[in-house]
Amino acid sequence: MSDGTLRAPLGALAIVGLAVLALGVSRADARAAWKPDRRAVAGPSVVSGSSFLVPRLSIARLQYDGGGDWYANPSSIPNLLEAIARRTTLDVDRTEGRVTLTDERLWDYPFLHVTGHGNIKLSDAEVERLREYLLRGGFLHVSDNYGLDESFRREIARVFPDRPLVDVPRAHPIYHIVYDLPQGVPKIHEHDGKPARGLGIFVGDRLAVFYDYQSDLGNGWEDVGTYNDPPALHEAALRMGVNLFVYAVTSRPTP
Repeated sequence: MSDGTLRAPLGALAIVGLAVLALGVSRADARAAWKPDRRAVAGPSVVSGSSFLVPRLSIARLQYDGGGDWYANPSSIPNLLEAIARRTTLDVDRTEGRVTLTDERLWDYPFLHVTGHGNIKLSDAEVERLREYLLRGGFLHVSDNYGLDESFRREIARVFPDRPLVDVPRAHPIYHIVYDLPQGVPKIHEHDGKPARGLGIFVGDRLAVFYDYQSDLGNGWEDVGTYNDPPALHEAALRMGVNLFVYAVTSRPTP
């Protein structure tokens, strides 16, 4: 790989994160006061004094092998991007990306989303690429569409055999950075009668992987009426999604 060309987008978004954090937004009123510098998040553009190219902020859906329907919940990501655009001043690109782990466009996206029912299978090369993406500041969100759990746990253990999934503490910024969610990840759909859990993998102090187990956030982001869920569940899912995205783009390490 070319070190310079692939490191630029993720490194550039570290600068975006610093620009946002430097504004000193009060979490007590983050919904109203979130004011990142639009010049820092608009793109594509070149950051002053840097060789890094800043891509537009968006979410990429991961296309994977194994038989699972990676394309499930088609309205979920567009709805979440719309919510991020309306509820923050982040200049998000509202077009959902779709990438494989071997796609060079992977490096343009700070946030990678995985969903589906059934099996996920990664090649050895994809395992290495996902590990590199996460170690270099990328963020992976996996939504537990029923049937995904076993294969995801198997594959993520290949990516990080020395970093187990752990419960993300409810005091973590992921639950408070924009919306205050003191009970943690919301329960959207019933699977096995178990409570919703927010599981994660940390790289140093940074949360690099977030797995909404027994929650099904992706279903909650879908168009209202898709599953006959009450509006309150749709809203709870969107609030969690906004928190996930804002955390992802403001927590990455500096280059």
